[in-house]
Amino acid sequence: MTTTTGARALRFYDVTSADGTVLRAWTNDVDGPTVLLCNGLGTNAYAWPALLDPECGVHVVSWNHRGVGGSARPTDHDRVGIEAYVEDALAVLDDAGIDRPVVAGWSIGVNIAFELAVLHPDRVAGLFAVAGVPGGTFASMLGPLHVPRPLRRPITVGASKVLRGTGRVLSPVARRLPTGRLGTSVLRHSGFMFPRADREVVKEAVREFLSTDVDWYFHLAVEASQHARVSLRSIAVPTTFVAGKYDVLASRHDIRTASERIPGAELRELPGSHFVQMEFPAEVHDELHALLARVGPTG
Repeated sequence: MTTTTGARALRFYDVTSADGTVLRAWTNDVDGPTVLLCNGLGTNAYAWPALLDPECGVHVVSWNHRGVGGSARPTDHDRVGIEAYVEDALAVLDDAGIDRPVVAGWSIGVNIAFELAVLHPDRVAGLFAVAGVPGGTFASMLGPLHVPRPLRRPITVGASKVLRGTGRVLSPVARRLPTGRLGTSVLRHSGFMFPRADREVVKEAVREFLSTDVDWYFHLAVEASQHARVSLRSIAVPTTFVAGKYDVLASRHDIRTASERIPGAELRELPGSHFVQMEFPAEVHDELHALLARVGPTG
C-alpha cells in the first residue's frame, strides 16, 4: 500500500519476524544509500519529515513496533523489549535483501541500533543516533529538569508502571485528545516539544501515535526500561550522535559521554527537544548524509 500526501510517498508492507509476529514495515522507496531506521518507541514514519521527501537521497526501511501501527502483538505479550526488536530489525533487513546498511535510531531506537551493532556487527556499517543513548535510557531522562540522577529511573519507570495499569481507562480519553490547530499548538509550545516543528507534521505524527492503546504502550516502555547500558568497546564503525540541548528524555550530557567513548564518533548538538528531527529536519538530515559519506558504499 502506497500513501501519497503532497510531495511524500510512503509504502507499507508486512514482514514476519523470527517468532512469527507479523510486523508492519515501511519504506520511502527512494533511490540512494540504504538506512535502517529504528524508530522511537511506539512512533511512526510521520515523525521523520525529511526522510519522507522523495528527493531526500536516502533509501529508508523501517517498521512499527509490536502492537503499534498495524504490527501485530506477539502471541507471548512478554516478547517485547530491545532483544525482540533486534530480531525484528534483522527480519526487516532480510526481507528487503539488505546486507549491511547504516543503522539510524531515535530515542529507544538508539538502544536497538547499538544492540544490533554489538550482537551482529556484520550487519551494521555505521550508526546514526538521534536523541537517545545506547542503553540505560530511563536513567538518562529528566536531566534538564534537574532531577537528581539516582531518582530518574525510579521516577520514570514507576510512572510507566502506573500508566500501564491504568491504561485501559485512559485509552478512550487519549484517542479523543484534540490533534487540530489548538492541540498541536499546545504541544509545540509545551517545552516537551518546540514550536519550530511544523504543525502539520506534528498533527499527523501525534494522531498516529494516539492510535496505540495506552496500557500497551507503557507495557512496551516498562519492558524497554530493562535494557542496560551497551558496552561500546566493540563499536568500530563510523558513528554520529545528534542531541537536543533541551531534551527531557535523553540527557545531552549522557549522549556526549557516549560519543566520547567511541573513537572517531561525531556529535552535533542542536537547540531542540527530544523531537529534534522534527524541529531541525534539514540539519539532522545533513548530518545523516555526512555520515553516509564517511561510511561509503554499503551492501
